[in-house]
Amino acid sequence: MRTRVTESDLDLGDGRRLHVYDTVTDGAEDSLPVFWHHGTPNLGAPPRPLFAAAERLGLRWVSYDRPGYGGSTPAPGRDIASAARYTSAVADALGIRRFAAVGHSGGGPHALACAALLPDRVVGAVSAAGMAPLGAEGLDWFADMAASGVASLRAAARGREEKERHEASDIVYDPEFTPADEAALSGAWSWFGEVVGPAKDQGPGGLIDDDLSYVTPWGFDPALITVPLLLLHGGRDRVIPPAHARWLTAHCPTAELRLAPDEGHISVLNAAEDALAWLAARPR
Repeated sequence: MRTRVTESDLDLGDGRRLHVYDTVTDGAEDSLPVFWHHGTPNLGAPPRPLFAAAERLGLRWVSYDRPGYGGSTPAPGRDIASAARYTSAVADALGIRRFAAVGHSGGGPHALACAALLPDRVVGAVSAAGMAPLGAEGLDWFADMAASGVASLRAAARGREEKERHEASDIVYDPEFTPADEAALSGAWSWFGEVVGPAKDQGPGGLIDDDLSYVTPWGFDPALITVPLLLLHGGRDRVIPPAHARWLTAHCPTAELRLAPDEGHISVLNAAEDALAWLAARPR
């Protein structure tokens, strides 16, 4: 594999910084940059299981630790829309004009933010196992969600103090992964251990800020997305149930849904290479 990851810190000019990741592939200087938006709780390192596919398709991974994770300064109160500002700042610093956005799980809404708020820069976006806004009309947001996920996000909906109390308790989060998820985590996607463990070791700050952002106003309307949008979702996902993807498909005019009936929250990433091929085919 020819892909190398470089890391740097971007000064945001207000006393805060973002820790940035960029990939360089020999002989692929004209690659389409693809911003990876990570889940919760993760570091922002780009997805190594997809490096080979990106090399083949002429894609360049770029990403950053969301504020409160890894080397990025916390920003309590950040909303989902802030992803567009952070992504623009990173792109500008790297001399990138046009790019794509990919998000998994909690990263899905952040990829949607880029698609909605940066239509002149985003050539296309992919949300894998991502959620819809809380309070979305016609969506029972918590239906079919794992019980511990419901408890965690309902605590966030009651405010920061209650969410902090929840995270300080002895409650163990069980995502109710499927056998397909467990198989994926034992295979190529064991990579998640490299980004989840270190994020957890830093404490719950990043996770708390993430969960609060999911259950408060996002700062944009997904229905206003005009760039091509691909939604991947597993039919057996209990972390973020597939009804979220169906709602987004029904309300985002450019959305295409690829629902994998037997996949879960992690194993849906088995379809990620095809999604990258879809991105690579977008006009630049």
